Amino acid sequence: MWWLLWVLVILLALFSCLDVWYFLRVVAVVLRAWFQPPVWDVTAEQITTGRVTPRDIDMCHMNNARYLRECDFARFSLYTRNGVFKATRALGASMVVGATTIRYRRALYIGEGYELRSRIVTWDEKAFFLEQRFVSTKDGLVCAVMYCKQSVIRSSPDKIMQHLCKRKVECPEFPEDLQHWVNFISASSQALRAESGLEEKNK
Repeated sequence: MWWLLWVLVILLALFSCLDVWYFLRVVAVVLRAWFQPPVWDVTAEQITTGRVTPRDIDMCHMNNARYLRECDFARFSLYTRNGVFKATRALGASMVVGATTIRYRRALYIGEGYELRSRIVTWDEKAFFLEQRFVSTKDGLVCAVMYCKQSVIRSSPDKIMQHLCKRKVECPEFPEDLQHWVNFISASSQALRAESGLEEKNK
């Protein structure tokens, strides 16, 4: 009887301190992607599906924070199937989200199904840049679109691509709207460095 009490106490502590459901879903998403056919084209669009549940809603439509959470899971699936996770581990590297921006075009309402279409658009010497679109299965409308800068630590996107493709891979050109966003990130970074005095210290 005591062991059952200890189990309940441990579970209570875990659910109080951690977002347990998030980590459980990450494991489920990665396992599902692992057993799906691999995607050899690293830049190919991959589609995951979802439906707005009562846990997702804010005033009967999908809460804006849920879009970003769903994008997390879609990227885990994307990187597992196209081999980026495997290559990253082989190179002793890791990846973190360096920046995101999302545009909401129409609300997704409770019970509404959607496709989350994710793809690597391009990359530079430090990061991959992804586009993720929420497309309603009801009318095909793009309800939201997000750009994500996925920074690579202790390696580079070029090395990851060479590891995957066994050759030098040409970087696709930046679309105009993505380039504007990248310029904004760069300008913001420079302004914040100047504000904190980092530029003077580095001179």
